[in-house]
Amino acid sequence: MNLKITGLHLEVTPALRDYIESKLERITRHVDNVIGVNVTLSVDKLVQKAEVNVHLAGKDIHAEATEADMYAAIDLLTDKLDRQVLKFKEKQVEHRAPVPQEQEQASL
Repeated sequence: MNLKITGLHLEVTPALRDYIESKLERITRHVDNVIGVNVTLSVDKLVQKAEVNVHLAGKDIHAEATEADMYAAIDLLTDKLDRQVLKFKEKQVEHRAPVPQEQEQASL
């Protein structure tokens, strides 16, 4: 997984980087086909904004969150992203009816 963290009007400290990496581990536990993650952190007056683009095999997921505190924005962002990834994973489940065992044994 390629992780790119960008700060707009903000310096990305090692503490912020570690916090983001620990939060994104939750996403990689649910889905193992994560190709790349782009995280953008920005500050506009008193509003802290966190955005993420996750590139999965077959889908790109975007989420963003704004809060007064950057760590709270990252928490909210990972919650949103987690819900979207779980929804994507549920859609990936095969929707065909299972093959009856009698037909399966006859074909062998």
